[in-house]
Amino acid sequence: MRTFAEFGLLPSLEASLAEQGLTQPTEIQARTIPALLGGRSVVGVAETGSGKTLSYALPVLQLAKSLEDAGDPVSVNGQPRALVIVPTRELGEQVAKVFKKFTHATRLRVRSVLGGTTMDVARRGVSGPLEVLIATPGRLVQMVDQDVVSLEDVRFVVLDEADQLLDLGFQPDVVRIVEGCREGRQVGLFSATVPPPVQTLIGRLFADPVVIKSKGSHRLVPSLTTINKTVVDGKRFDLLLPLLATEAEGGTLIFANTREQCDKLARLLGEAGLPCSIYRGEMSKVERRANLAAFRDGTVRLLVATDLGSRGLDVESVGRVINYHLPHKLENYLHRVGRTARAGRAGVVVNFVTERDAKLVEQFARIQPQAPRSGGAQTPPASDT
Repeated sequence: MRTFAEFGLLPSLEASLAEQGLTQPTEIQARTIPALLGGRSVVGVAETGSGKTLSYALPVLQLAKSLEDAGDPVSVNGQPRALVIVPTRELGEQVAKVFKKFTHATRLRVRSVLGGTTMDVARRGVSGPLEVLIATPGRLVQMVDQDVVSLEDVRFVVLDEADQLLDLGFQPDVVRIVEGCREGRQVGLFSATVPPPVQTLIGRLFADPVVIKSKGSHRLVPSLTTINKTVVDGKRFDLLLPLLATEAEGGTLIFANTREQCDKLARLLGEAGLPCSIYRGEMSKVERRANLAAFRDGTVRLLVATDLGSRGLDVESVGRVINYHLPHKLENYLHRVGRTARAGRAGVVVNFVTERDAKLVEQFARIQPQAPRSGGAQTPPASDT
């Protein structure tokens, strides 16, 4: 499919796409939307920033509105037609924003029940009829147990960021939720990586899925430039300061592996006169959201984060990612660098490399696309001592 107009979407959805200036689908959208519109269950694997949310949002809304137009509207409170399961509140809020860009013209109701909010807020969110529910697993199970939400009429279930759902220990809740939905339900699973636990989940929940892997899945996007800098005698901060002397458009996201490393780095940056925000665990959600908002709106240009910030944070355009400490797993690296070079934009990742990181760096090099022979602006991985 070369344009969204070829999908046969409802006029209201086509109008919302046009209003947002969206005419051409990304690869994962072009390959998954027809399968989902055709009623197939789909496993979609694509690099971060490739447009996976819209890949399922359009078919979900099409299904819900088509049922209503056929004389079968939702009439029972707290009984959605479609369910989107997300690992974190932050991702849930971002997914809801994508959906709501299409609901005004299509006139469908999208609600959220997410961890980190009070039960009173969650109850109010599902107090009336709704077509689409976006939920974190733990909170949804609570609401099902309290008979606030019914899964009896769920015909379409989406598992977004499936690898993170399992990393966070949600597999029992996810299985219970999906198996509690209407028989014959359609299932979509979307992920940037497919480690063995996700493979096992697919085997349990899917009978005959269409498996779609984008050409760039498990690889870095061509618009990403990778620079490796060697850490000598543990002096990471001495490498960082010259980098930060040049400001990156869209800000710089700096990753450390632990909360303690985050706090130490933030202190050093403050002492050097470089204001930053922190995004890590063991912070109040209010503080974390405020820090992210300050980074998003450009109030601060540096955000220091653990892997909590590597998944689901959809900042419009982070210009640069710095791995102050490299992650221990390739999957985490993919999620971190996926915060930049999104939707075809250019981005830079800088890795601080020690001797013990040699094997990891070899893995990372294998997923870096080769520079194009002519044209293009992609720079191959470099090493800087």
